[in-house]
Amino acid sequence: MSSQQVERLPEWVTLLRAPNAGPMTLDGTNTWVLRAPHAREAVVIDPGPDDAGHLASIAEHRPFTAILITHGHHDHVEGAETLSRMLGGVPILAADPKHGDPLPQRTRIAGLDLEVLATPGHTADSVSFFVNDGHAGAVFTGDTILGRGTTVVAWPDGDLSAYLSSLALLSSYEVLMLPGHGPAQADCAAMARTYLAHRRSRLEQVRAAMAAGAGTPEAIVAAVYPDVDPSVRFAAEWSAQAQLEHLRRESQRPPEQLDPL
Repeated sequence: MSSQQVERLPEWVTLLRAPNAGPMTLDGTNTWVLRAPHAREAVVIDPGPDDAGHLASIAEHRPFTAILITHGHHDHVEGAETLSRMLGGVPILAADPKHGDPLPQRTRIAGLDLEVLATPGHTADSVSFFVNDGHAGAVFTGDTILGRGTTVVAWPDGDLSAYLSSLALLSSYEVLMLPGHGPAQADCAAMARTYLAHRRSRLEQVRAAMAAGAGTPEAIVAAVYPDVDPSVRFAAEWSAQAQLEHLRRESQRPPEQLDPL
């Protein structure tokens, strides 16, 4: 599930990958440091786990004006408070007040124009960042779209209905995509459209499984994901629960409000 991987990042973007590789984090959490060529201060997106070596590598890029959070999962936000202290109290900005101060919808930061895009679905607090240096833009998608594989939507914090709407929003951004895990991709819109097609196909499979008698996440996984790796079966069951909830709500809407899936 790929558009076109990117070998070279824009000069205002630095990738620092956290040492937390695993089945759910792929090669590790992507921490992004942004600074326009002539800007004094930088901004960091998703400092990742509270790992001393990783946070020290981020701090080497000081001074920073802010720490931005795409969503509140620990592999993205756990190190934020430690990093803030290391940097002398640099503010943490996040959609969820549990994790930081409010995000401005639009701002100029680190010599760059930044817009916050509400992209709930993977989590209720998920956001993406559209950043432009005046010549070209990029979308930092967190876990809403990964650079490789698919995203888990774990009910109830994850919501498939919201997620489909977020993918539709991102399908209009034909710019570089820099995800929370996996490689950068050349076209965010193409990845969003691919994700949408995949989700719609899965929903058709779930509908067929339900018609055949499957009514629990475990039964859906057995029918629709028969070859799932045992190490991530729990994640498939989370997604199956989100699919069941989405279809249940869809069936309760008046006919004219049904999504054309």
